[in-house]
Amino acid sequence: MKLELSIAVGDSDRVRPLIDGAVQIDGVRPIFMPLSAEEIFFRALRHADFDVCELSLSSFALRTARGDNPYVGVPVFPSRAFRHTAIVVRTDRGIRAPADLKGRRIGTPEYQLTACVWARALLADEFGVKPSDLTWVRGGLEQPGRVEKIGLDLPAELRLEAAPPGRTLSDMLERGELDGIVSPRLPSCFGKPGSPVGWLFADPKGAAIDYFRRTGIFPIMHLLALRRALAERHPWLPATLVKAFQQAKALASAHLEDTSAAKVMLPFVEEQLLAVRREMGEDYWPYGLEPNRKALETFLRHHHEQGLSGRHVAVEELFHPASLEAFRI
Repeated sequence: MKLELSIAVGDSDRVRPLIDGAVQIDGVRPIFMPLSAEEIFFRALRHADFDVCELSLSSFALRTARGDNPYVGVPVFPSRAFRHTAIVVRTDRGIRAPADLKGRRIGTPEYQLTACVWARALLADEFGVKPSDLTWVRGGLEQPGRVEKIGLDLPAELRLEAAPPGRTLSDMLERGELDGIVSPRLPSCFGKPGSPVGWLFADPKGAAIDYFRRTGIFPIMHLLALRRALAERHPWLPATLVKAFQQAKALASAHLEDTSAAKVMLPFVEEQLLAVRREMGEDYWPYGLEPNRKALETFLRHHHEQGLSGRHVAVEELFHPASLEAFRI
């Protein structure tokens, strides 16, 4: 009899072969729940609702540092993104460069969001702008009342305020009550005709390519997590999940390479794929620990320096040992 598991993931090309059954998980009868990242993270971190789920790297590191993580990770990374596009600003405030953010009021949906950690790491490492140089305003991007999923104990020098009751960050930015927003999602006021809201980096793609050339880092947003009790009860599960998700990613890559009929509604896919591979290598979205060690170590260093993890978490602490090796023929 196969083991029945609830699996909550985003509906992305690299996991869709699992959702539609093209790739099977050995010994498992999965119940897939394609959900938004916000719903998965909230339910997993508040109530541990799922057996397997995509989880925020930041939240996972925070709970690991505290020693109360109900999940153990496997080195599968369903979401990655360069976060130069995560920083939007009022273009009528004289903010022309990252250094101009010092002393400004910047909105953030949750201070501990992975995208926000990476954006603050970028500002600190590349431009010398520390989190304590800004005043942070926390609140819902489009819906008022959003709170941190996990309680935080932040450094005393950090200025973090709550958005006024009933207000959203997008509305506050549009009305000029904020100088900018750092968020994984663009606020709804971005791109409106005549709106004085734009990216901090005029050419975020070019800035991201330059960042990758110099650092070799393609930032990781999410990892795959398995309920710790299940990993202890079924020690074959971690490696089995890695195998299945690797196969799904390979199938998604093959679909993307099929130029006879495009699989996504985006012109110039073939040209973009070739350009990405020239810049980032054939396996530009790697799974496994070692190909991602530098990115993970960089993230965990900043996570601790930003006061989110009470101690510096070692990379190996994030993952079940059985998920870090595989057989070879």
